[in-house]
Amino acid sequence: MKSRKLSRKRQRTTIVTAAAASVVAGAALLPNWSAGAANVAEPKVDASTKATFQRLADAVFTDRTDALVDDADGKRKTSRFSGDVRLSSTQTRTEKAALSQLESRKARLASLGEKYSAANTTVSLDSTKVKGRHATAVVTETTTLTYDEAKGDEPKTTGFVAHHELKFKADREGTWQLTDVSDTDEGVAVNQVAATTLVATPMTGSTSPPSATRSATTPRPAAKPKQLTGATYDYKAMAAYAAKYWKTYNTAYPDFNGEGAGGDCTNFVSQALKAGGWKHVPGYTNDFHKWFGNADIQSDSFIGVNEFSWFALDSKRVTSLANVYQADVGDVLQVDFNKDGSKDHSMIVTSRSAQGVPYVSYHSTNTYNRSVASVIASYPNAAYYAYRT
Repeated sequence: MKSRKLSRKRQRTTIVTAAAASVVAGAALLPNWSAGAANVAEPKVDASTKATFQRLADAVFTDRTDALVDDADGKRKTSRFSGDVRLSSTQTRTEKAALSQLESRKARLASLGEKYSAANTTVSLDSTKVKGRHATAVVTETTTLTYDEAKGDEPKTTGFVAHHELKFKADREGTWQLTDVSDTDEGVAVNQVAATTLVATPMTGSTSPPSATRSATTPRPAAKPKQLTGATYDYKAMAAYAAKYWKTYNTAYPDFNGEGAGGDCTNFVSQALKAGGWKHVPGYTNDFHKWFGNADIQSDSFIGVNEFSWFALDSKRVTSLANVYQADVGDVLQVDFNKDGSKDHSMIVTSRSAQGVPYVSYHSTNTYNRSVASVIASYPNAAYYAYRT
């Protein structure tokens, strides 16, 4: 969560290429919503049309995911879609650009030694609202990617659950067109094409907060071993908590995902740390020297990205790591996407391979065991901060 004061392989025919071709040819991509109808005053969205909305959404996000999958034949598998809805010309261009960006990300990942051998994306339709010729569909995407050649101690897959809003518009003939796709989690999904735009926040607390030291992102740094058992904190308990609640939220805490306050990321990290032995430091909510959280009240440092960093460093519960690849289970990774000095996102390390790659889990977008290499490949120009807990 941003600082509190922000208030947050399957064989298929590509829908994007088909849509682009239809625009050039001046022909409809697919049959009209109401064949032969002209000047439909107020087109209806029946069960069949809703199902088509869902299938098109599934095709869009499956295409985005599959753009990240390594194919031995060099050909990306793309979606087979049919239905009485099509992409608008503008959205066609948007999706082509998104797929191009994701293909570039796949290349960056390969340069970091990571590939995905398979993926599966499903989309469910949560709700649909219609007003005249405009419709809005809220959908949930569930995606799993399989790590290629994963070794015995490495996670075999990474997965996430994301929420999106799709907007449709009916033309004068009653043909529904997808005109916009937006992410509503304020999050960081594996196949998301851009980070949420966030704004810097004023500092809180009675004194100037400590500054975090940026961590390098070069692979294979000098080792920084961590004692996982018999230490002050139970790091395995932290990872177990994250594994349990990355998708199904703990009702003993509030859920800030989609609340417009920057998301639930730091709230989730704090809960995991608490499960591993971090103790409350009660006091005023806006004093970054304090840290506490339950169902009823939370300190800014418990739920805010920057405030968490200030508390953790000031209390000496963490130390900065020189390189993100030194992070181990129970350590925390934060990102400042636009390097404006205000951190935007918090993640906790839930696994580390013998090859020296940490894997992080986080909320907003709800994600489990995503490699640090994947995060860096997605946001190569961001600033990273890694903390040893």
